[in-house]
Amino acid sequence: MTVTRRDTLRIGVFGSTAAMAASGLPVWAQTPPKLSVFAHRVHQTVATGTQGGDITKAWTERTKTAVEWVTFDTGPLWERVLRETSLRETSVDVAFLLNTQMTPRAAALFDSLDPWMSKASIEDPADVFPGLMSGFRVGGQLVAVPFRHASSGMHYNEEILAERGFSGPPKTVEDLVEMAKKCTYTRANGTPVVGFVVPGVSYPNVIDLARAWDGEFITPDMKIAAAERPMVNALTVLRELFLVGAFPRNFAAIQNEDVATWMQNGRAALNYASMGRTQIYNDPAKSQFAGKIKTVPMPVSRELLGKYEVAPAKVEFWGMGIPKNAKNKDAAWDLIRTMVSKESTVMAAINGNGPVRASSYADPRVKAKLPYAEDEKKVLLVARAPMPAFDQSARAADFFKEEAEAAVLGMKTPQKAMDDLTARVKPLLG
Repeated sequence: MTVTRRDTLRIGVFGSTAAMAASGLPVWAQTPPKLSVFAHRVHQTVATGTQGGDITKAWTERTKTAVEWVTFDTGPLWERVLRETSLRETSVDVAFLLNTQMTPRAAALFDSLDPWMSKASIEDPADVFPGLMSGFRVGGQLVAVPFRHASSGMHYNEEILAERGFSGPPKTVEDLVEMAKKCTYTRANGTPVVGFVVPGVSYPNVIDLARAWDGEFITPDMKIAAAERPMVNALTVLRELFLVGAFPRNFAAIQNEDVATWMQNGRAALNYASMGRTQIYNDPAKSQFAGKIKTVPMPVSRELLGKYEVAPAKVEFWGMGIPKNAKNKDAAWDLIRTMVSKESTVMAAINGNGPVRASSYADPRVKAKLPYAEDEKKVLLVARAPMPAFDQSARAADFFKEEAEAAVLGMKTPQKAMDDLTARVKPLLG
């Protein structure tokens, strides 16, 4: 069929595929509907990977709607989402949100998902780890459904521990302190080893240690607990290790990438980090100790052995929310439900995701992929977010880092540093 200039002009005037259809012309311009998902690149990777399969494929085939991934790094993603959700209308249908970003002011830009859960709930919501679900409740309202987590564990180099006479990892945090001291030495090949390393003393890193005594910086009900014994204990331990060289002299400048290199090269014996980083530490292409760096839950203090099997470590997590100004909310909720189903959660875990469901850790496919699956499940059953989200959280984090560094360097006692921190942070809590 020949399209004349008159036909083209008529189509331009009417500006729609309906006009083309009325003219008897083929509907070339018609495109399938799409749902726009704003996310980090890793979310797209674990959702659409090849090892476990694409968890959105069946949904697309059923709904005839394409999933359009729009990806950014963490900071730019949040900036773009905030900008889009502040408009009268947005093209964002589903937004990935980090738990620490969900302040009351930010949460007000997203739909409460409780009505959606009442109308058509996600599959078996009780199967999703409770700490993750509660972490996305702001003002009593569920603002996002968890999709991905990073939970902390203890990593240790079994070869180095064996050289120093240890047959396994520490069972308590007190054991860890003594082990870190003894594992600070120079190996026969000349490599200096530090007993314990974390990337600086920002609040998430110190929280991990304070959780051995069930400690907090700021409690979920917005009370500051930094000057209480658990946090003071954590800083006292770091100061003690620093003094004997078992904690790096340049700890304030150390980044995650540095920790990975130290673990891979045998420059550190023990560290706290996301359990998933064991794959990086044991990368055969980069690590001198591939297969010898093990991951276990973080130990509790001796006094809490009867209360906890493992320390209630920190967990940080991403979830999916629906902007209040979104246009395709029914389809957005349907996609979210699909992406957090039990089968989708297992598929994403095989693709490299941190599964948010307890049942995923019992799946043989996940066990084969994650040798630490049972241990990570134990952690997630008691894990908590490192700090509740609130509008002044960034300033509180800066204050913590300043005071914690002063404590470890000996400029203040740990108790004095945490007392001063309490005085600085209280006004931020309102």
